[in-house]
Amino acid sequence: MASQYSKELLLTMYRKMYLIRRFEERADQSYKQGKIAGFCHLYIGQEAVAVGPNEALRPDDYMLSAYRDHGQPLARGSDAGMVMAELFGRGTGYSKGKGGSMHIFDIEHHFYGGYGIVGGQIPLAAGMAFASRYRNEDRVTLCYFGDAAANQGSFHETFNMAVKWKLPVIYICENNRYGMGTAIGRVSAEPEIHKRAAAYNMRGEAVDGMDCLKMYEAVKDAAEYCRAGKGPVLLEAHTYRFRGHSVVDPATYRPKQEVEEERKNDPIPKLKEYALKKKLGVEAEFDAIEEEVKAQVDAAVKFADESPEPSLDELWRDTIVEPGEEDVRPRERVLGMKVKWPSYPSGQELKVTWDLEPRQQAEREDKKAGLAR
Repeated sequence: MASQYSKELLLTMYRKMYLIRRFEERADQSYKQGKIAGFCHLYIGQEAVAVGPNEALRPDDYMLSAYRDHGQPLARGSDAGMVMAELFGRGTGYSKGKGGSMHIFDIEHHFYGGYGIVGGQIPLAAGMAFASRYRNEDRVTLCYFGDAAANQGSFHETFNMAVKWKLPVIYICENNRYGMGTAIGRVSAEPEIHKRAAAYNMRGEAVDGMDCLKMYEAVKDAAEYCRAGKGPVLLEAHTYRFRGHSVVDPATYRPKQEVEEERKNDPIPKLKEYALKKKLGVEAEFDAIEEEVKAQVDAAVKFADESPEPSLDELWRDTIVEPGEEDVRPRERVLGMKVKWPSYPSGQELKVTWDLEPRQQAEREDKKAGLAR
């Protein structure tokens, strides 16, 4: 039976997942060599959750993540050398080396940051989706968060607002089964996080986060749903990190046998096997991709290694944006590349075109719930 996917899509997905894997392995190595300081949370094992959704979205859709945030910008198209330089704390990084591993930010590719506060990005994503609706755009916002963030108050407050205002936002819970070192079932009364959507009359579904194509299909369908004005979607991606919570975490809270079993479900060889079976690629093509990616990551590490640290003059710069101040365009600043920079209406000339809290709808809902007298 012929595949519904094109060869180009499958090879693109494979290239991006392989890039994330090799990038993270070198980040791990560099951390242990003392070239990266602070925390460094690796994405090894979760690559399908970044790549599948990215290919299902438009390049101008918005994306936010938590602090395990190297994979998503690489999937979006961020420069690997500049991402690595940010990890190294160098001036050629996306945030001039001042954000570090947990705060990658690339406006050019509509990646609006990793956030170190657990669940902090959840309400921000609703705000961005609100802005899209306010501007009468048909953009979708995609927000990643971990399973532990599902117990934060911001999760519940935001979902209630997002549904009431039918915001075009897709929330992906990357359920890798452990919030740091604590299993989700030990701290959650309802460990199946997608089921919590029902409390807000919200669409919620579980997805195999170890399968890039299943993630692609789930997000493609959810994006159509959002663009049609039907409101937000919660997807729970069942995934697994092959390494500890961060580089320094020995992960002694889970048995080695569990990790070995999960490694059999690695999303990267799984996609390759599918493509070969469907005759949408041959071994030589995958070998070539792997060699190209290894060279790309070697170059990224070399670029970061040879880049200067930020000067002391940068200490207080970028803390406040002055009126009329131009955007700092990272790839223009670092690589001298002319980039297409996003622009948005100021909002002053816009008006809300829908009733935020329609009275008639509220009365119907009250009556349906048996609250109206």
